Amino acid sequence: MKKGWRVAGWIALVLVAALGYASYRIVWGKPFTINMLADRQALEFLMRNPEMFTAVGLTDGSIFDHHSDKLAPYTLRQRDEEYAQLGQFLAQVRRFDRAGLSRQDQITYDILTDQYETGLAFRRFAWLQGDELYPVSPMFGVEVELSSFMQTTHVVGNDRTARNYVKRLEAMGTKLDQVTAAMQRQASAGVVLPPSLLERSLTVIHDTVSAQPADNALVTSFVTRMNKVKSLDSARRRSLENQAVEAVGSRVYPAYARMSAALEALRPAAAPQGAGVGRLPDGAAYYALELRQNTTTDYTPAQVHALGLSEVARITREMDQLLAAQGLKAGSVGERMAELGKDARFLLPNDAEGRRQALVRYQQILDEIAARMPEYFRTLPAKRLTVERVPASQEKGTSGAYYQQAAMDGSRPGTFFANLRDLREVPTWSMKTLAYHEGIPGHHLQISTALGLKNLPLIRQQTLYTAYAEGWALYAEQLAAEVGMYRDDPWGNLGRLQAELLRAARLVVDTGLHAEGWTREQAISYMVATTGMAEAEVTSEVERYMAMPGQACAYKVGELKILELRARAQATLGPAFHLKDFHTVILENGGVPLTLLEQLVNEWIARGGGPA
Repeated sequence: MKKGWRVAGWIALVLVAALGYASYRIVWGKPFTINMLADRQALEFLMRNPEMFTAVGLTDGSIFDHHSDKLAPYTLRQRDEEYAQLGQFLAQVRRFDRAGLSRQDQITYDILTDQYETGLAFRRFAWLQGDELYPVSPMFGVEVELSSFMQTTHVVGNDRTARNYVKRLEAMGTKLDQVTAAMQRQASAGVVLPPSLLERSLTVIHDTVSAQPADNALVTSFVTRMNKVKSLDSARRRSLENQAVEAVGSRVYPAYARMSAALEALRPAAAPQGAGVGRLPDGAAYYALELRQNTTTDYTPAQVHALGLSEVARITREMDQLLAAQGLKAGSVGERMAELGKDARFLLPNDAEGRRQALVRYQQILDEIAARMPEYFRTLPAKRLTVERVPASQEKGTSGAYYQQAAMDGSRPGTFFANLRDLREVPTWSMKTLAYHEGIPGHHLQISTALGLKNLPLIRQQTLYTAYAEGWALYAEQLAAEVGMYRDDPWGNLGRLQAELLRAARLVVDTGLHAEGWTREQAISYMVATTGMAEAEVTSEVERYMAMPGQACAYKVGELKILELRARAQATLGPAFHLKDFHTVILENGGVPLTLLEQLVNEWIARGGGPA
């Protein structure tokens, strides 16, 4: 499965989808299994969400491709049909007798019911229209994600996928208008972007449409990809390029202009808004649900807030000792880290050459640690992780880095995207930790392992749970330190600790904003003083939490659970504990809620450890 779905397997899945299913329906003389059900449901869901279908990476450009020229509608009808689908899916899963299933099938059962029940729980908030709290926002709004999807996710590998790219460009205007309408509908229900997010959204849209259509990244990135396709001759490439330019100029730009005008009109309504979701209709219940979904725990906001304060104090003490050992003793930890962030010894030139050096350095860091991973893992990514710059058109609104998983059909590699908008935000002592988190042994290793799991349904191979995935990536940062990647590099280790301190501070700030009534300015002040990060970077962080309540709490909660489970296994198993075996249990069941992860580790301990 590491190289994608085999054609025969895909034909089988399509045939199963065509057959229909009831509990225990017989398919080719065999009982209809919960894995068949899970794959059938996944296929139905993906067919309704073509961008996600492309992101997963199944059959783009093949004879089975009937989706990659489409965009999912962003309408109330689409929302309500998806709720109805979730209810139908849940009823189908419950037709199985869980007690009679194998352990792996029970895990699948539990994941499916958890996903569908959680999705349906959001139905009580009538003002929601999609997965996003706000349809338009500077980092995670549909208008940003859609542009990023077109530039980095839609694969252009032949004439068909190139034609489909143009068709999607032509459809972008309609979808952007639907997003604008959703924003206006929310506003009529009293749900408006906080002022800072509104203003930053206007800036991002302005930057998106500032170039002539032919020079927009939606066109230039398309041309770059077409130039790599040998089967497209120059005349065909020019024709497709001209069509793309026309679509951007006549459909995409006008839709962004209408969105911008609608945002401008909402300025008076945004002015009195606070920063957190507590101000929204049923906002406290909404935040509690987001916190539960993102952490996969039943922690209350007060518990998360207290946990954050405790972790901030612990990490600050460790950093204080390490800073003092380097001769930096004056001022608070935050003040000393702020000065370290300005130290010219650790800054690359803030120009094209500096950005080239940053990409080279990231690749070297990843290659170096990849060579060490056979010592600690039984399963490793088959392909080298690649490093690319975040598209310049999206740098202002997005995070410092992110990982994009490989397509399951092999058409797109796993990629670590580094945000190089301002290299003054990227001191070299911070680079290792970021690479370990997003790449190896973080997201790339975990997600590549999941994509290669055999005999599991598609949903078990995907990154469903933020606490699991981000908890693992934060655990990976500490693992890198434990295996010696910061040996003789105290500055890099300070970078690791500052990154961990940020994740602890997130617990405090996220709950502060959404449950404690903190203002945006209060959150920024706390994070700057605590972490020593630059105010501009912290501002982006805080505004991220404002737009995605609860998500930032998943990192620390997930990491602490994995460390707790490892310590329990070591204490109980003693000499029988082996790190490779523990990592196999954590990674080779796919992404699961933390409650289920604890069950799996406890079962492994009860068996006496050993290969999972």
